[in-house]
Amino acid sequence: MAEQSTILVRPYLPDDRGQVMALPPRLTEWVAAWRDPAAVLPAVQGWVRDSIDAISQPGHAIYVAADAGSIVGLVTICERTHFTGQVDAYVGELAVKPGMARRGIATRLMAAAESWAADRGLAFLTLETGAANQPARKLYAALGYQEEDVRLTKAVSPSPSGQQPGSKEASLA
Repeated sequence: MAEQSTILVRPYLPDDRGQVMALPPRLTEWVAAWRDPAAVLPAVQGWVRDSIDAISQPGHAIYVAADAGSIVGLVTICERTHFTGQVDAYVGELAVKPGMARRGIATRLMAAAESWAADRGLAFLTLETGAANQPARKLYAALGYQEEDVRLTKAVSPSPSGQQPGSKEASLA
């Protein structure tokens, strides 16, 4: 397989679209077990497609890792306003082609994202990943990322016929 020295990280080009759209299945790994697996792939494909479609807008970028003309990774970045009002750089998607992990590709893509943020004068680069995605969490921790927010989820049983708790109809049931 490719050595790290043959990998070129560069801005996304329109001709990369087909190969980039082959990477979203990697984003389906490590999703919480209670999520609908049939919904995950179309969702992540939509995220990448939306990032590609937004590339011409200010405050958006995509970098790819290429090896001899083959796209082996991508990172999408955009500007996003934090709830405090501060504008941060935000990594939407980071994916490396199956069989290409642990070659420094994700690290190089994240370095490109960090440079993009710094060049724009942004003080922070943020991202989200699944709590169960231990490989990604280890990578981000090794790169100096710290946890800032935690999302908690609990399954609840939908009420019969979708009635709202406390409604007249629910109290008569």
